Amino acid sequence: MTGTKLTRARWTHVALPSCDLDRAIDFYTTMTPLEVVARHRDGDGRNAWLADRGPAEEPFVLVLVEFAKDRGVPRPQLTPFAHLGMEVPERAEVDEIAGRARRMGCLHWEPRLLPPPVGYVCALTDPDGNVIEISHGQQVYEEVRARWAGRPRD
Repeated sequence: MTGTKLTRARWTHVALPSCDLDRAIDFYTTMTPLEVVARHRDGDGRNAWLADRGPAEEPFVLVLVEFAKDRGVPRPQLTPFAHLGMEVPERAEVDEIAGRARRMGCLHWEPRLLPPPVGYVCALTDPDGNVIEISHGQQVYEEVRARWAGRPRD
């Protein structure tokens, strides 16, 4: 990647409504490696952009949006199965995150080993009721990188 300009069409973000932006930010920055990279506000509400610290070549952002008219009214979009997925490099991380989620009261699925290609997974619910899957051994990252290895970049 040269510079910071977009050179081809690409997926950049997913946006979810939030009834309490501060609670949602706290959840995602505590339970995942996401960090706040920007905040915006206008007359209709406010939002935060969260991203994983890592290579900047292909950032993907979770945009959390709190509409003023909907503050305090959860509107889950990803449920009961639809979810955002995060893969971790060690199986123990699934158990550790599930333990924290259990203590916080937001564990949606207990850790379990599922047949390939799923792997070892648990799921959490964010403050708005959206499902967040934590997996190990799913190999989404590795499979896509292997498929595109050596492919010319822009």
